[in-house]
Amino acid sequence: MTYHKPVLLEESVNGLNIKPEGIYVDLTFGGGGHSRLILEKLGKKGRLYAFDQDIDAKANAPVDPRFTFIHANSRFLRNFLRFYDIDFVDGILADLGISSHQIDERERGFTFMQDTGLDMRMNRGAGLTAADVLNTWDADALNRIFREYGEIKGYRNLTGMIIRSRSENKFSDTEQFIRAISSFVPEYQRNKILAKIFQALRIEVNDEMSALREMLQQSSGALRAEGRLVVLTYHSVEDRIVKTYLKTGNHEGNVEKDFYGNIHRPFRMINRNVIVPSEAEIKVNPRARSAKLRIVEKS
Repeated sequence: MTYHKPVLLEESVNGLNIKPEGIYVDLTFGGGGHSRLILEKLGKKGRLYAFDQDIDAKANAPVDPRFTFIHANSRFLRNFLRFYDIDFVDGILADLGISSHQIDERERGFTFMQDTGLDMRMNRGAGLTAADVLNTWDADALNRIFREYGEIKGYRNLTGMIIRSRSENKFSDTEQFIRAISSFVPEYQRNKILAKIFQALRIEVNDEMSALREMLQQSSGALRAEGRLVVLTYHSVEDRIVKTYLKTGNHEGNVEKDFYGNIHRPFRMINRNVIVPSEAEIKVNPRARSAKLRIVEKS
């Protein structure tokens, strides 16, 4: 199965500073590229637990006694670590965003490049679809989605078009939806704007930002002292959340100080400047273009 070419593969796995006998977590297993490289660096007593809410990913799971695949969202990290009797781990890796496999599988409905149903669920056992959002969310909710997750200019006009169109015909497929909002999307910016709209819908359908915030908090508690957290982001919305949390240890960005005014930093930054793919990697894998890699160590 052609699934996903990992971005910044060596850099992200090296960022874990793997100990051969350590316990590690890959929170976004996908095609298993990161997990396979982690396993290469682990000894016989090392352990790797990999999460993915998309059951398709299980087909890529290696047969290895050191490896455990968990079909679940990364927001349930602590629950499953408790289930497997694990108090702390030595490193956690999260490659955020959508996999190439999900984009390329027509029936999943993640891309505007093909006419298909408006689905966009990463976990196909979940109930909410993109069609549900477009057909039932009120104006305030749609405005929030397109403003916060798509950062779309003129989002109120877009919402108005959607509400007027669905009053006549409910949305069922991508072609119908794109046709209904065609006057909002000038041809010279078509792909850029549609990508933002579809991104916003995907984030809402999968509750990605809430899951990300929960995952970061749980990762902090799950890491032992000097354990590493490695996060790859692909768009500004999630990157701001990650950057704020890694810098302050909370989602509000509040800097905590002790009695003497010394700043408490829950993490030590390993890479002072964000790591981005080389031009050579982008040429081979264009989807790497927007990636940003951040590596921290628990204080």
